[in-house]
Amino acid sequence: MKFLTHIPATILAFLFLLGGLSFFLPLLPVPAMTGNSLTFFNLLGTTGYMAVVKILEILGGVLIILPTKRALATVILAPISVNIFLFEIFMIGTPGIGILLIALIGLVVYQEKHKFMALV
Repeated sequence: MKFLTHIPATILAFLFLLGGLSFFLPLLPVPAMTGNSLTFFNLLGTTGYMAVVKILEILGGVLIILPTKRALATVILAPISVNIFLFEIFMIGTPGIGILLIALIGLVVYQEKHKFMALV
């Protein structure tokens, strides 16, 4: 039953590694964007900001696989997950995978709560 504690981290690792790597390699089709979301991504893409975020996604995805580094990975991935969720709400208008990401991050934080007790 101990393997069940690894499932949220494994799903997060898969999602963030796939999302981060697909920015640099054509792994997934890019959905068509219009309006504010297109303007937002054009702005972030030309400045290099998205490349930094995607590198952090890859780094967080690799770190969350390692049980000893999960707390560090959640510190990296939690703000990215919140940003994805807020982008979906304010730019697209409908929640999507951001809810799942925040829920999975919450589960991992709960599982690793002993590592975060020094912050409280």
